[in-house]
Amino acid sequence: QVQLVESGGGLVQAGGSLSVSCAASGYTFRNYNAAWFRQAPGKEREFVAAIVWSGSTYYADSVKGRFAIATDNAKNTVYLQMNSLKPEDTAVYYCAAYDLGGGKYRYWGQGTQVTVSS
Repeated sequence: QVQLVESGGGLVQAGGSLSVSCAASGYTFRNYNAAWFRQAPGKEREFVAAIVWSGSTYYADSVKGRFAIATDNAKNTVYLQMNSLKPEDTAVYYCAAYDLGGGKYRYWGQGTQVTVSS
């Protein structure tokens, strides 16, 4: 059974830092690219960051220079380190696994809430 379980969300003041993680199981982790998305109240889900099999990383312009995505293949875990947080970063953060063979995000986590107070 495939599972993506996020953890580490919470409440932080603007300017602070927070790290969220996503533990994957039930599939071959290294065969999928990993990504983070987020969805704020009343808004559509948006891309935040991705890391591909080569180690290359990609970020939304809104988080570039503040967020960092990384994976630990030994632990089947993907991380998102968030620094210099802003109130507009408040959202539910989801991790996702991109199926290289199928060309789509095949698996999703249940999400973890990140709230940034001003």
